[in-house]
Amino acid sequence: MSANLPEEDLSCPVCCEIFQDPVLLPCSHSFCRSCLEHFWESVVIRSCPVCRRRASKKSLASNRALKNLCEAFLLGRGQGSASGSNTLCWRHGEKLKLFCLVDQEPICVVCQASKMHKGHDCSPTEEAALDCKDKMTAAVKVLQFKQDIFNKARQSSAITLEHIKNQAKRVEKQMKDEFLKLHQFLYEEE
Repeated sequence: MSANLPEEDLSCPVCCEIFQDPVLLPCSHSFCRSCLEHFWESVVIRSCPVCRRRASKKSLASNRALKNLCEAFLLGRGQGSASGSNTLCWRHGEKLKLFCLVDQEPICVVCQASKMHKGHDCSPTEEAALDCKDKMTAAVKVLQFKQDIFNKARQSSAITLEHIKNQAKRVEKQMKDEFLKLHQFLYEEE
């Protein structure tokens, strides 16, 4: 049953994640217990974060039915991802065998025929994964090259900075010596 539920229906409106220890308010909105308590720390009057209806100060009622649904959903999602290509489409319950190149998401054969992806370019998920891996590898190489250039520039800057500091010390010493000579000369002239 949880395979037919969209993930949005099992998500907390505060943190947008799957519910963790869901609680139910009198207004029928549900939240993660920790999200609601954290929200209430920042407000003066305890109210629902969605509809702003005032909530009682009693202890929060656990939403066990929603908790069981979330656990079943997470268990199903974990089994699907553990078996790789056996991941199921949350809309149709079919295996995700295709990758929509337009929307950049895995889809099932039924999704490809639906209005949502009709006419979109698609490729098999394995092929799309290899293409993405190649793009990532190329991007990593570019970033490593840029990092090498940055490191060389940083080393060069450090050397230049050290040289400038040494020159500044030498010039300062020369100026002090010249000043002392000038001071001594003026003293003798006086």
